[in-house]
Amino acid sequence: QVQLVESGGGLVQAGGSLRLSCAASGRIDRIADMGWHRQAPGKQRELVARITSDGNTNYADSVKGRFTISRDNGKNTVYLQMNSLKPEDTAVYYCALMQSRGGYWGQGTQVTVSS
Repeated sequence: QVQLVESGGGLVQAGGSLRLSCAASGRIDRIADMGWHRQAPGKQRELVARITSDGNTNYADSVKGRFTISRDNGKNTVYLQMNSLKPEDTAVYYCALMQSRGGYWGQGTQVTVSS
């Protein structure tokens, strides 16, 4: 089994920054993609950013140039640096890990951006 624990969410004013962290533990493959998804009230969960085990990244168009995903493979931790936050970024952010034996989700962390 794999456990994912997120931290770093909170309340911030528009234009501000937050950094989310997600620490993974358990049976983790050497090759495992990690990523962040988010779900706003009344909306479907959507991919925010994803990073492969060798560091390739992709982002949702809505966050390109503002968010940066990174990972520390030695610590099995993925980060999401969020800058220039907008009210429409308000959502519960979920960490995800995807490997050959399955996909796993964290419990989610709330990010609220006030205008």
